[in-house]
Amino acid sequence: MTITHTRRGFLGLVGAAALTAGCGTSGKGGGKTTKLRYQGSAGSVTLPELAADLGYLGPVTLQWVGNTTSGPQDIQSAATGQTEFGGAFNGAVAKLRAAGSPITAVISYYGVDKDSYNGYYTLADSSIASAPDLFGKKVGMNTLGAHLEAVLDIYLNRNGVTGDAVKKVEPLVISPINAEQTLRAHQIDVATLGGILRDKALAAGGIKPLFTDYDLLGSFSAGTYVFRNDFIAKNPDTVQAFTTGVAKAIEWTRSTPRDQVIERFTKIIKDRGRNEDIATLRYFKSFGIAGTGGVIADKEFTTWIDWLEQQGQIPAGKITAASVYTNKFNPFAKGGS
Repeated sequence: MTITHTRRGFLGLVGAAALTAGCGTSGKGGGKTTKLRYQGSAGSVTLPELAADLGYLGPVTLQWVGNTTSGPQDIQSAATGQTEFGGAFNGAVAKLRAAGSPITAVISYYGVDKDSYNGYYTLADSSIASAPDLFGKKVGMNTLGAHLEAVLDIYLNRNGVTGDAVKKVEPLVISPINAEQTLRAHQIDVATLGGILRDKALAAGGIKPLFTDYDLLGSFSAGTYVFRNDFIAKNPDTVQAFTTGVAKAIEWTRSTPRDQVIERFTKIIKDRGRNEDIATLRYFKSFGIAGTGGVIADKEFTTWIDWLEQQGQIPAGKITAASVYTNKFNPFAKGGS
């Protein structure tokens, strides 16, 4: 099993993508369209895919171009015109915007609550019990420069590990589907596990949590879908239909019995015929989104902008939350339903 991308090396890619996007590259999305290219996630159903299946997207159609496990990569694809929209952790969105990429977040699509959270797990017999115990240890996560690395840094800072001492902890990129196996094989010391993969690993036993992002930060929406600003300007009706449809899909998952939501996910995956494993769908609980209909709150960006400034990843005062997102396309922001 190959483990790649060491400490914060991934963050530079965000800036590189911003330079490309800033040069005006807009891919095939330069004119008016109702067709949206996007990247999915193997073995799971995204909110836009659910919205499309429920008939909530109106004239908008989705064109799947492949899968990704990396939020920063997904929004880079949108920024450089390879896709029309992408979703990532809000800190990654803010960093890409601060680097000059003309993108805007329009709706939240995942978050953290008591049912949907990410834990940092060690083996049950591990001696790791506190932040300083992580010195010299490897922490596996899906990508660097995103949600999981930011939460790790906040945990370290809040527990007295600051400055250069943070560099003594080594985050590494591993595939989420392999995280549990990699931990049990002693190739890493801590594995980040969330949602379905977390519940499955806990059911197997032999692991214990060091901390979770829910324990650390409470309930919050953590990631948003973004579009390029030129695409929004040329296709406001398409962005409106997309945002409205996804917002309605969010509320559908909240008002529909869990077994029916899982049944719908199962049907969608089977119908698209990509030879995907559906065994883990039974663990779905929620998308963890805090705001009604995915409405974005200021604090869901200011928390990470502050973190990026403290880490020296963006200049202080370079951007504000208001410059990164808009709720104008979301009917729930105006009291709609």
